[in-house]
Formats: sequence, structure tokens, C-alpha cells
Amino acid sequence: MTTADTEATPSEIEKRVVRKVARRLIPFLMVLYFINYLDRTNIGFAKLTMSEDLQLTETMFGLASGLFFIGYLVFEVPSNLALHRFGARRWIARIMFTWGILSAAMAFVQNAEGLYVLRVLLGIAEAGFFPGVMLFLTFWFPRKYRVRLIGLFLLTLPLSSIIGAPLSAALIQFGEPLFGISGWRVMFLVEGLPAVALAFVTWFYLTDKPSQAKWLDDEERAWLIETMDTEQRSMTKEARTKALKALIDPRVLGLGLIYFGITYGLYALSFFLPSIVAGFALTFDTQFSLIQTGLIVAVPFAIGGIAMVLWSRHSDKTSERIWHVALPTLLGAVSIPIALYLDSPFTVIIAISITAVGVLSALPVFWALPTTFLAGTGAAAGIAMINSIGNLSGFGAPYITGFLNDATGDSRAGLWVVGAVMLGAAILVLVIGRRVQVQPVPVRTP
Repeated sequence: MTTADTEATPSEIEKRVVRKVARRLIPFLMVLYFINYLDRTNIGFAKLTMSEDLQLTETMFGLASGLFFIGYLVFEVPSNLALHRFGARRWIARIMFTWGILSAAMAFVQNAEGLYVLRVLLGIAEAGFFPGVMLFLTFWFPRKYRVRLIGLFLLTLPLSSIIGAPLSAALIQFGEPLFGISGWRVMFLVEGLPAVALAFVTWFYLTDKPSQAKWLDDEERAWLIETMDTEQRSMTKEARTKALKALIDPRVLGLGLIYFGITYGLYALSFFLPSIVAGFALTFDTQFSLIQTGLIVAVPFAIGGIAMVLWSRHSDKTSERIWHVALPTLLGAVSIPIALYLDSPFTVIIAISITAVGVLSALPVFWALPTTFLAGTGAAAGIAMINSIGNLSGFGAPYITGFLNDATGDSRAGLWVVGAVMLGAAILVLVIGRRVQVQPVPVRTP
């Protein structure tokens, strides 16, 4: 360690440590989440050819998409408590290994029933990954930096569509002549195996807590440990609640309902946007190849990703959270029904892009709210419960949207429901916002 480092002011140390930790953790976690979210939602692209092979109706596809979240819901809280007990390194590696195997196994399903079973098992295997990462980030980053860094991490969501949609389409379109099996089977196999490989990398790469960070020098490690300990001590006794109490906290339940509304819009887009674009052929007499469909699907998520980063930074700069969740959620609620009544593919994609801006901008700011009143095992249980309640939308959005598509022969009814659910979430943010204390925490430096 140089003399300049030793004599650095606390603010210089702060910037250096946060930058070093962010560079070490965020890109790697983004890679994991990219594979995770791609494996969860690539069924939306598989649908374009898989439905005919497996004789799936819209309702059956919606059920298959949503069944993932049943196992996910049941095992989410136990999985996150296990991560808190055994450490992120071991538990995230375990999650990745099992979900990778099951995701790749979807290449071999022969009927709807087999698809249903594997989707449930995939949800069980993956349970705890996302809330576990959210909890893990609270061990490493002071509160005033979390929204922008969570925003960077969640940039994976649009990237999984920007990159994943054309990739999935290409694997489906070109996989069959190359491998002699259906293209959607090639897609599941190729996109599932990287998770298995990354499980072994995770085991050796991640560090559970700052005190074990040998990649920080002594001064940097001491600053980070002291800073995070100071934040923990500043939390009230109520915040350091036990798991059971956190699970029944009305604020946790309320945040779960808000997250349900936001992710309802996210999953409706993720699972059905490829079908909406493919449906332009009937509505607007246009024809797109699978590759072109993938590129079009990527556009709303690219625009939404840029907005998410900028909105997260603005929230951190102003230290305001409630309106930074409510306003983009409201934007998504209003824009999705408008898309139903536009008269060209171009204007429909613009409206859907605005919806993506709303959904994606709300997400990183939302995840700053739970840790303002939860810590320790209470945070592990509470974050998992919020994620569990919210991800019920992963069952509801595709199943209800698919059912209404079959029942009415039109996608409009399902997307009206998306708008209504998001509107309810925006209102609920404002109703319970005053019960969630969102204040910047002063950080004492050594």
C-alpha cells in the first residue's frame, strides 16, 4: 500500500472501495442473472414453434409459463434463509447447478404434462436466487449507493431480451438443420448448460462478506466493515426483527402487492411480446422472420434499460424513493392499453417501449424500500416474502393473458388487465409510502 493510499481522506477511500467492490461483484452477478432470466423466459420464444409440436393452446402455454412460479413461491423464503445461513457463494452455486440441469432438460419434453412438471421443478431449483442477490448486495454496499448499483444489476433484464431474444430466435431458426432436432429443443439445451458451468465458477469467485475480501487491502476492508456495521447499528431494534415477524409485517405484505403489480407488466411483456410481434402478420399484414421478431422484441427493452439507469441515478441523487416507484408504474399502466388501439407496428412498439420504460425504471428503486425497515434474518425473510408475493404475477400474468386470448380471440382483454394491475400498484405505493421510512443514513467513517 502506497503512502498516498494511506493518507487518503475518507471520501477518497469511500469512492475507491465502492468502485472496487462494484467492479468485482456487479458484472459477475449480471452474468449470472442474464443466464437466470433467459432460462426463465425463453419459453416465450420457444412457444412460436413448440406449441405446434406439443399441441399447446394459449391457455396451456400460459399455464406452463406460470407453473414455474408455484415451486418458486413455496421454496423462496426457505431458500433465502438458507443463503443467509450458509453464505451466498455456496447457495447461489447450488441454485445455478440445479436450475441449469433442469433448464437443459426441457429440450427433451414430449408432451404438455412433461413441460408442466419441468417448469415446476425449475421454479423450485431457482427459488432464492434473485432475493438472495438483493440480500447479498446489502452486505457490500452502503445504502446511499444501492439504488444505482441495483439499477446496474437489473440492467440485466433488458439485456437478456436485447441479446437473448435474437439469440433464442437464431437458435430456433438455425438449430434444427444443424442438430437434426427441433430448433426450440436446441435453444433450451444451449441456453441451459452455461448455468451448470457457471455454478463451479461461482463457488470459487464470490466472497460471502467484507471481512473475507482478500481482494481489498487492509485499509479498504476496514473501511467497508466499519461502514456496514455502522449502518446496521443505526437500524432500530424493530428493523432487526426475526424472520417470522417480518413475514407478517403489513409493510412487507404491502410491498409484495406492489411488486406483484410491477412484475405483472414485466412478465406479460417477457412471455407474450414475441407472440404480439408475430401477430402483426394478421393485424397489419406484415411478415417477420424469427430473427426479425427477436430484434423487434429487443427494442422496447433497450429503451427501457437506458431509462432504468438514468432513473436510478436520479433517485439516488435526490434520495427520493416513493414517487420514483409510483410515477414509472403509472406510466406503464397507462401506456399498455394505449398500444391496443394504435394502427401500425411502429406506433405499437413505441407504446410498448414506454411500458418497458415504466416497468424497468420502477424496479431498482422499489428494491431500496425493504431494507429501510428490515435487517438481519428479518431482511432475508422479508425480501424473500416480497419477491414470492410479487412473483405470483409470473403465474397470473401469462395464465390470465393466455386464457383471455383463448376466450376472446383477442389479446386486448389480457393487456387491459395488465394496465389495471399496474395502476393498482401505483396507487398502493402512494398509500403505504408514508409507512415506509425512506431516509438517507449518515455514514460514519473511521
